[in-house]
This record gives sequence, structure tokens and C-alpha cells, in this order.
Amino acid sequence: MEFDFADQQPKLLMLMYGLVAFVVVVGGLLLLLDVVPAWFARRREAQLVAASTSGAPLPRRTKPREGLFALFFLLPTLLLLTIGLVVPAIRTTLLSLMDGSSTNWVGLRNYGWMFSDDSIVRVLINTLIWVLVVPLVATGFGLIYAVLVDKARFESVAKSLIFLPMAISFVGASIIWKFVYAYRGEGDQIGLLNQIVVSLGGEPKQWLLESPLNTLLLIVIMVWIQAGFAMVVLSAAIKAIPGDIVEAARLDGVSPWQMFWQITMPSIRPALIVVVVTLTIATLKVFDIVRTSTNGNYDTSVIASEMYNQAFRYGQNGQGSALAVFLFILVIPVVIYQIRNLRQQREG
Repeated sequence: MEFDFADQQPKLLMLMYGLVAFVVVVGGLLLLLDVVPAWFARRREAQLVAASTSGAPLPRRTKPREGLFALFFLLPTLLLLTIGLVVPAIRTTLLSLMDGSSTNWVGLRNYGWMFSDDSIVRVLINTLIWVLVVPLVATGFGLIYAVLVDKARFESVAKSLIFLPMAISFVGASIIWKFVYAYRGEGDQIGLLNQIVVSLGGEPKQWLLESPLNTLLLIVIMVWIQAGFAMVVLSAAIKAIPGDIVEAARLDGVSPWQMFWQITMPSIRPALIVVVVTLTIATLKVFDIVRTSTNGNYDTSVIASEMYNQAFRYGQNGQGSALAVFLFILVIPVVIYQIRNLRQQREG
């Protein structure tokens, strides 16, 4: 297949316009962030020099001016948040109140459809299973890894191997595990799991076709990826425990089990909360694993994948938007809890 430059010219021009716009916007912001502070600094320095020369009292900075200066730096962030979050959220909410073609208002009918359609109820149940299992299991494995490898001989090597799946994308990890679950009729199997089953005298299965087992097998992929993240955070929290507390507990003759429950767990509680909350948010938004492994078929779909299917495959913009709004509503309480928890930690 030959590349026709004339046919691709509009796309190349669009790409060039995008690159130019990116350079202009980013370069302009960087220039402003460099020039404006330098101008204020030079002006302040000139005022100080003039005051010291004339013997006049040093000029004081006024709060309104500092507020305007802070607002100037917040404007790019506020602008991006408005364009990238606020406007899409409002538009999606409006679309969720309309029909599939986004032409007629249907009110809350799309939300009623979510809880009345059996296939969508199955999607909500699958999402609930993901949210209940992934954060707890991944955090549990991360905590076990952190405790076992702490101060071990090859600690850095072990942590690197455990954290390695985090360097793989969800799509790449899903492809790897699809080979693990692969099925090839009778005889030798290319899938590791089926080969183990055959070696033990069992019959190979099409694991990703059997519900609800297939959902649990997809959850394994997420746990495999996120356990390394939990291990790193919790290991850092364990190392931050003051040594005098540990030594005092050992002098009191506590057992390793008592040390874990009475010293380690209370000390790393804030880190545990951060890990669980982070994994909960990531699990609510899971899409790549389901999309790559089963495409949401065989009763494995979750809210994010079903949202994509409804909006982009079936052309039901209203139903897809309703799922998106519902997912957003589910994330909000988790975020609020995390903000309150961080505020309490600062105040404490």
C-alpha cells in the first residue's frame, strides 16, 4: 500500500495546526510564568532600593495585590479545569436527560433504564464486585509483600520485581493474561492455566466464557498490577515508623503478631486509607482490562465499558451519558472522604 501525500494532506495540515497551537499555548504560558514574576521581582527590588536611598519606610505588600498575583497563576488551572471537567460534566448531564439521538428530552428515563434492564443490573453488580474485591485484595497482597520484604537481604530486587507489573499498561497486562487463560481444545495447551489443569489430570476450560468466574479472573489482572503500587506505599509507611517505638515494643517482649497488629497497623493506617481510596477510584473507572479481554461479553461488562458500548457502539448517547453521570456520582463520595481524611491528618 503506497502512501499518497495528496490524500493525506488535510490530516497532515490538521496535525501541524495542532502542534503549532500546542507550542503557542504552552510556550505562551511558560513565557508568562517567567516574565511576569521577574517583572514583579524587579519592581519590588526597585522600590526597596529607592526606599533605602531616600530613607523612607519600606513599602509593604498589600493583600489585594498578592491576591491578584495568586489569581493570575491560578487562571491557567481554572481555565483547563473548566474546559476539561466542568463543561463536559454539564454537557454529559444534559445528554443523560435526552434520548439516544440527543434531540428529545426524556427526563430520568435513562436512569430508570439502568436499574430495570437485567443486563445493566448485571453490569452494576459486576462493578460492585470489582470495587469490593480489588482494593481489599490488592492492598492485602501489598501489605504482605511490604512486611515480608522489609529489611530482607535482596529487598530492592524483590520490590523491583513486585512493582514491575505497574510498568505495563492495562492493555498489555490483559493480553499477557489472555495467553494465561487461553484454551486450545484437547491436547497440549498454550495457556498456562489450562496446561496446569491438564497436567493435573483435569479438562481444559474456556475460562473467560464462564460467568461469574470470568469476572474474578479479570479481577486477578487488576490485583496483579496494583499490588506493586500498594506495596511501595505501605513499605514506605512501615519504614517511617519511629525506631524507638519498635525497640520499646521489642523490649516489652511483644510477639511478631502483636508487633504487626499493635504497632505496624496503627502506624500505617493513613497510608492504608490512601491506598484503598486510590485503588477504589481506579477500580470504578476500569475499562481497558474488560475491553481487551472480553469486550464486556459473557457477563463481564462494567460501568465504564458499558458506557462506551452504549454511546459509541449502539449510538445511545442518552444511556451512555447516564452511565457516565452515575459513575461520576459514585466517585464523588470517595474523593470527599479522601479530602476530609487528608485535612484531619494535617490538623492532627
